[in-house]
Amino acid sequence: MANSSELRLTAVSRTHAGCLRAYNQDAVHVGDYVLAVADGMGGHAHGEVASSVAVTVLAELDAAVAAGEVAEIDKSAALGSVVGEVLRRLDALAARDSGMHGMGTTITALLWDGASLLGVHIGDSRAYRWRAGVIEQLTQDHTLVQSLLDSGRVTEEEAAVHPRRNLLVRAIQTGGPAEGDLFADPVQPGDRYLLCSDGLTAVLTDETIAGVLADLADPDAAVDHLIDLSLRGGAPDNVSVVLADVSLADPTAD
Repeated sequence: MANSSELRLTAVSRTHAGCLRAYNQDAVHVGDYVLAVADGMGGHAHGEVASSVAVTVLAELDAAVAAGEVAEIDKSAALGSVVGEVLRRLDALAARDSGMHGMGTTITALLWDGASLLGVHIGDSRAYRWRAGVIEQLTQDHTLVQSLLDSGRVTEEEAAVHPRRNLLVRAIQTGGPAEGDLFADPVQPGDRYLLCSDGLTAVLTDETIAGVLADLADPDAAVDHLIDLSLRGGAPDNVSVVLADVSLADPTAD
């Protein structure tokens, strides 16, 4: 593997309200160090508020890392603290406005440290790694159906049409606890990392997503095609995609 000083990460994003929703409760962040997708819930304005708060907290972390305010050994802890900070801010908003009680959001975020991507995840948005033609889901859906799958109580086929397949068992939601999953993934040149809301994966299979990442090297084209495929498939929910490519840095660049 190349030395971390020789690697760079570049990312693009796109979000769309989908075919059936009149509004978009998703929010994305693409910064120098932090990439994120947040899928808000709790009604039109409130879902948008929740996801906006999530990406605001993540943008603040991005700025802190860029400013050298987060030590290397503290990056994972800083990323992990995002979930609690988002919950604190949502609870504070709900305390001032009772109409916001119950709002919440998912978070799937990656933090670049030059050699690996650190991740935090809660909810049913997803992170994937595509490497040499093979796609791997790095996150576990925090849904009722996923728990039924894990326990062997339903099959993959039954899960795909389960009437409560969108029911979350973990998210950042006012008035309750929230605990995110933390992970780390060492990178290699040529890797592609995809973050997406469940609006994409509800329509496209992992195989379809992998095919797009394999066929379209241009990241903007790949993201546009993924969104367009989801829209052609009916896109019943908001759809958000962040795509990051790991490559060798240009040694002649400033």
